[in-house]
Amino acid sequence: MTENPNQPREYDAVLGGQNPPPIGAAVLGGLPGVKSRLASAIVEVKIAALSEALKYGEAGLDLIIAALQDELMSVKFAAYSLVKHRDEPNIKQQLQKLKKSFPTFEFDVITVDAEGKENSRRTSFACFFPEDLGNGVVLEMVYISGGTFMMSSPATERDRYEPNSPQHQVKVPAFYAGKYPITQAQWQAVIGNNPSYFKGEKRPVEFVSWQNAVEFCATLSHKTGKKYRLLSEAEWEYACRAGTTTPFHFGETITPDLVNYYGNRPYANAPEGLYREETTDAGIFPPNAFGLYDMHGNVSELCSDRWHENYNGAPTDGSSWETGTDDRRMLRGGSYYHNAVFCRCAFRYRCLADERHTLIGFRVAISSVSPSS
Repeated sequence: MTENPNQPREYDAVLGGQNPPPIGAAVLGGLPGVKSRLASAIVEVKIAALSEALKYGEAGLDLIIAALQDELMSVKFAAYSLVKHRDEPNIKQQLQKLKKSFPTFEFDVITVDAEGKENSRRTSFACFFPEDLGNGVVLEMVYISGGTFMMSSPATERDRYEPNSPQHQVKVPAFYAGKYPITQAQWQAVIGNNPSYFKGEKRPVEFVSWQNAVEFCATLSHKTGKKYRLLSEAEWEYACRAGTTTPFHFGETITPDLVNYYGNRPYANAPEGLYREETTDAGIFPPNAFGLYDMHGNVSELCSDRWHENYNGAPTDGSSWETGTDDRRMLRGGSYYHNAVFCRCAFRYRCLADERHTLIGFRVAISSVSPSS
């Protein structure tokens, strides 16, 4: 009988615990192989097995549905991504049961060309957990799946400068990041005052220093019992890019319809545009593919790392770079006041640890919400 080349065979070689597998090693294939890898202690192996399970019809779908109850958030997220749009009644039923413990939201992901004209739009989703801060104020923490990316910009990127060298590979573990920069309402709920110059409950808190931001995280941690912190610089860029490699997560440039920045100084071939001269409510512009808002512009976001003049010796595991004696700290993303070039994914600059300005805000991160996240 002629073998169907599209039908998986029992001993097809697939991703195992090592990639590539050792020379001469036999890797169990077929549905038994998928089941074996789903029992692996290596998260990447389990996630790869879920994708392969789709080849095996109903039996494979049953494995994916079972993974929706996995203790590991990364595995549950991968399983949900594979079946969220399927119409089978049993899958819909399982997804409905999952809603309370696995809240999600949908949004459009937009990209533009070098002239700032929209060239694609797609619907994506993200999952999150809400942190109740009291008095109706909620902090939404979005799940950011881990991965490996090239940090900094390539040498060919326009207006690249020395502190962005060298471009290097970083592996970032999964974590949660604030859906928005911390707002004035959230700051008020935790700290009890509002230092901002541009007042508005939904606007980002600003006129806060790095020291103030660290104190906010400590107070929030005490209030909630979770370990809140600032994002590391590597986490911030990974979260901002959301899988992209272009100067902005929107593509080759930005426009004032997408970002609050100094629109009179555009990037690439985009036309001049509106300069608002102040912050705007968080979340009124489109998010990136991770579901994070205002990663470009509005307020520059403080990161936990010390300032270094370049990336020589930088960590490659996504952690905060704390070695060295320079007490200045990292700022990322640009602000309402900055030219477009300063809002790029890779652009980095610094401030004193006690420096406060209307340009400066921050968002928070948390490594997990439980030991199994």
